[in-house]
Amino acid sequence: MTARVYLDHNATTPLRAEARDAMIAAMDVVGNPSSVHAEGRAAKGLIERARAQVAAALGAEGADVIFTSGATEAAALACAGRSLRSGAVEHDAVSAWTQDDLPVDAQGRVDVADPAASALQLANSETGVIQDLPEGLAVCDMTQGFGKLAVAFNWSGAQMALVSAHKLGGPKGVGALVVRRGTDVPAQIRGGGQEMGRRSGTENVIGIAGFGAAAEAAARDLAAGVWERTAEFRNILEKAIAAASKETIFVGNVGRRLPNTSCMITPGWKGETQVMAMDLAGFAISAGSACSSGKVRASRVLAAMGYDAQAAASAIRVSLGPQTTQDDVARFADAWAARLRKHRARAA
Repeated sequence: MTARVYLDHNATTPLRAEARDAMIAAMDVVGNPSSVHAEGRAAKGLIERARAQVAAALGAEGADVIFTSGATEAAALACAGRSLRSGAVEHDAVSAWTQDDLPVDAQGRVDVADPAASALQLANSETGVIQDLPEGLAVCDMTQGFGKLAVAFNWSGAQMALVSAHKLGGPKGVGALVVRRGTDVPAQIRGGGQEMGRRSGTENVIGIAGFGAAAEAAARDLAAGVWERTAEFRNILEKAIAAASKETIFVGNVGRRLPNTSCMITPGWKGETQVMAMDLAGFAISAGSACSSGKVRASRVLAAMGYDAQAAASAIRVSLGPQTTQDDVARFADAWAARLRKHRARAA
């Protein structure tokens, strides 16, 4: 039996061995990190080590790293009570708190007129399009770019940034809000005053330990050029798809994109149908963001870029990971082309 190929890394990534080992070790640390005895100090030590690892990997030394249950909670912590604008290409976790009326061009680039009153993602989860971050940006969603792009929070000009563990090989259910020192962040969850008084509740020590280890490993991969190789495989994939289907559109491919992401529109072939067909063929892909409670719907990101409803409904996203091989992408392209031929035959 041929092994399945996972090509949905922008939705979530396989757990890194380093993160698994750190989490297993953390399971034996019994103390509450708020306790002052030796066991509590040991648990607190794991959190502070992870805080330093995440800060170093993100180029955020000297900033405050506030651990949360994920980037969605980090977005709420950053945005609640603020009057912020964004573009319609932002993730739902950010757009839920902002007025998404900033202009978006055909390549998915957002025009930010007032950075101090705006939220802007570093890279889009569906298209991979990378934004230019303006100086003084209030909030930046770095979730998809963290670990894939050479970016430093300290040099980004942003006041706050959102990140998530499970997008770079860490566990699900843990993320962080990174805050430039001196930025006011009122607590949304009140109680014991954990996380520098910004996010109360006993910390998820096991998950945080895994996050730190994953961030450190991701930084090593980035420095070693892993994502340059991944970009080569992505380009090979797109070349093979283009040879099989002249009408397929590769969204955002004329500008800067994440090295692992390909958003493809094949007019007349619904994205959800493609996802199901490829799943049956042994490949995991998606039709857009995974953060919509399992719903498959036309992309508002593509609509903001000017694609009509039919085109937006015909999109799929293929997102590679560090473990993806050239054989994986070749097999996917062959399987996709075979199912396209069947689709065309049925439609004829």
